[in-house]
Amino acid sequence: MPTSIAQFWDDAIVPSLVEYIKIPAKSPHFDKAWAANGHIDAAVELAASWCRKHAVPGMKLEVVRLPGRTPVLLIEIPATGKGNVLMYGHLDKQPEMVGWRDGTGPWTPVLADGKLYGRGGADDGYAVFASLAAIKALQEEKRPHGRISILIECCEESGSGDLPAYFEVLAKRIQNPELVIGLDSGCGNYDQLWSTTSLRGLVNGVLTVEVLSEGVHSGDASGVVSSSFRIARMLLDRIDAADTGIVKHSAFHAQIPPERSTQAKRAAEVLGEEIWRKFPFTPGGQPMQADLADLVLNRTWRPFLAVTGADGLPAPANAGNVLRPVTKLVLSLRLPPTVKAESAAKQLKAILETDPPYGARVTFESGHAGSGWHAPQSKEWLAKALDAASMAHFGKPAMHMGEGGTIPFMGMLGAQFPQAQFLITGVLGPHSNAHGPNEFLHIGYAKRLTACVADVLAAHAAK
Repeated sequence: MPTSIAQFWDDAIVPSLVEYIKIPAKSPHFDKAWAANGHIDAAVELAASWCRKHAVPGMKLEVVRLPGRTPVLLIEIPATGKGNVLMYGHLDKQPEMVGWRDGTGPWTPVLADGKLYGRGGADDGYAVFASLAAIKALQEEKRPHGRISILIECCEESGSGDLPAYFEVLAKRIQNPELVIGLDSGCGNYDQLWSTTSLRGLVNGVLTVEVLSEGVHSGDASGVVSSSFRIARMLLDRIDAADTGIVKHSAFHAQIPPERSTQAKRAAEVLGEEIWRKFPFTPGGQPMQADLADLVLNRTWRPFLAVTGADGLPAPANAGNVLRPVTKLVLSLRLPPTVKAESAAKQLKAILETDPPYGARVTFESGHAGSGWHAPQSKEWLAKALDAASMAHFGKPAMHMGEGGTIPFMGMLGAQFPQAQFLITGVLGPHSNAHGPNEFLHIGYAKRLTACVADVLAAHAAK
């Protein structure tokens, strides 16, 4: 790893990320009054000011705003070699959540053991800083790179709903990239470069089961009136099997490409039990399956359902002997990369609402429906560049694996630029806990990743 990149991270990037973490720049889905609160604008201004301070020759920077939409930061850097590249990240954040360790918190940056704790540093505030750092290092080393656009949005955690409008407005400036680099993904370990080959899609929404117009004494009604919670359980059983978690309906499944199965086996061999031990299981907790390659495919190519919220359930201290009138559950169904989310959302609604048990009033109101993404086959130059960069900065070859989350922008770009090559990577490795408490950025890994990105940019210009 070049000394210049490591030193630049220590001197310039980490201090700015500390300030960025302090800003509660929650995505619009979690902060309806984002425009009035000004936190997203503060995060954008922090990043823009930093980029202006560390500008490379010929760089143009603009904060682009469309009415009623979150802003985007667009940075344009002229070529010193051949080709056109688009780099991507975001500045909006997930909400606070509870459960942070003593001394840490979502908006309280803490540096400890080579990690920077706090919301948004790893997901994905570092991206704009690392992108410019990689380009700056290339220019200092007089290594050519293509024309580069850096696009940083502020709506990713809300499904990137504002991005298509910006993409239409900025298409002529972004032009037609042959290479797209996204830094909003994960890594299987902190020992080598990881390339994300696919992302799952997502359908979520609220399932509502109503059985009464008001609550009644459970001693009087139970056995006559069905519990709304039990009906909800029956409806969920239409989707997945309670004993295995396997989603039943074929509409939510896709055939797994042989290459991805092979890569999953390789990842399982490299990662071992860290595939599941990275999660904060309670003592004695076990994964859903014993086969490690199956666990990789479970989180990357298979559908799984989770209940992520509820209403109509009083807190235990306030729960009386009452048969409640309604139960509401927030459902999150992860989809294989190639399943169309809009179609899946319609299927899910039909399965849940058709022929409700006991004539209960059942509705499913879809929320976000975002399709996944499957990377095109890597060309020889990119495959070689990834391995060479990983060997140079980690001493181990690059690895390739899908991720379980959703980055809607990748699907948008995949459709817009079907001929482009993609390097989707990131710093969200074991225990980094994106979206949860105790999120951290592994600074040493981020430094090496920045150096790898610089090498890939140079390889693209030289291909």
